[in-house]
Amino acid sequence: MPVEIRPIRPADIAAWRRLWGVYLEFYGTSVPDAVYVSTFARLLGDDDRDFCALVAVQDGVVVGLVHYLFHRHCWCIENVCYLQDLFVAPSLRGTGAGRKLIEAVYTAADAAGTPSVYWMTQDDNAAGRQLYNRVGDLTNFIKYQRPAA
Repeated sequence: MPVEIRPIRPADIAAWRRLWGVYLEFYGTSVPDAVYVSTFARLLGDDDRDFCALVAVQDGVVVGLVHYLFHRHCWCIENVCYLQDLFVAPSLRGTGAGRKLIEAVYTAADAAGTPSVYWMTQDDNAAGRQLYNRVGDLTNFIKYQRPAA
């Protein structure tokens, strides 16, 4: 069956929560219930500062998700787009669902007049990087963050 990409809907909460939970586990983290609730509400909100979300659906079942955000950048006048989370159920990996989700973000960025879409992944995410190497350009930037208190 083909995979359809569409905006997230309120009825998707259970499937989204399950998929995002597995995604967070992959990255060795978890969040409290309040963050799930807040994040889902923001994904459905209409505040320009909130993330957008699309889901991949096959046979009426949500099998993938992507979260992205438009934000200002000091190096250009237009906004840029940060793709924060991308996840496809393991059983559908290699079927093109991940590519379709990324391309849907590219389409949304183009429609918003946003020339740049970027994302990060862990260097040992071999499966994800196989896809990313086909749909994006690897940069030489290294991420730093504030140490935990």
